[in-house]
Amino acid sequence: MNTEKISQLEAILGYHFHNPTLLQQAVTHISYANEVLGDASQGNERLEFLGDAVLELVSSRWLFDHLSGPEGQLSRTRAALVCEASLHQVAVEHGLGRFLRLGKGMEMAEGRKRPAVLEDLVESIFGAIYLDGGLESAAPLIESWVLSRLRQGSDLRDDKTRLQEYIQARESGAIEYRLEEESGPPHARTFVMSVYYNGERYGTGSGSSKKEAEQKAAAQALERIRG
Repeated sequence: MNTEKISQLEAILGYHFHNPTLLQQAVTHISYANEVLGDASQGNERLEFLGDAVLELVSSRWLFDHLSGPEGQLSRTRAALVCEASLHQVAVEHGLGRFLRLGKGMEMAEGRKRPAVLEDLVESIFGAIYLDGGLESAAPLIESWVLSRLRQGSDLRDDKTRLQEYIQARESGAIEYRLEEESGPPHARTFVMSVYYNGERYGTGSGSSKKEAEQKAAAQALERIRG
């Protein structure tokens, strides 16, 4: 990523890096690190690991300060705020996919649109900002990009949650998610998941992660159950 692109991304983030190498690594997918750099450690996986922890800490503290509900409610709200679907939406809204450095295979597999890849990108950026400027620099961006959705009254429930609540409110029975198929190279896996209700398959979905596929299966099941 050249200097111009770094500046463009910094403008979107509203943060100037003292060490731009961290931002460079945050946008480097492991496929690019392997194919071009020849070093998997130069990918963003470690920063994603750190950013995930920073996101959880900042979100937990913010919810503790702003919501008065019990622990269970706080945990469910946090899970909805930091889930793959939520962070994918954040990445799409801010056009972050165009800054990704991808290997040829992942590029051909439309990695810039994959929810799991974009989720990791957002968390990697949070991790990079934390390393560069500390929690006081990472927290405002997390509050602006992620926690503001709660202020705006967004429906934070994902399709799996909606399906579970719909079933619990109207009927009884067990919901089960099963892996039907797994294919593709290691850097571009595709998973097919189905959701079963009382032993009958109600929906099937595919995605670049099991979580994404489960959400799509749940969405299909909701459509069927609601008629």
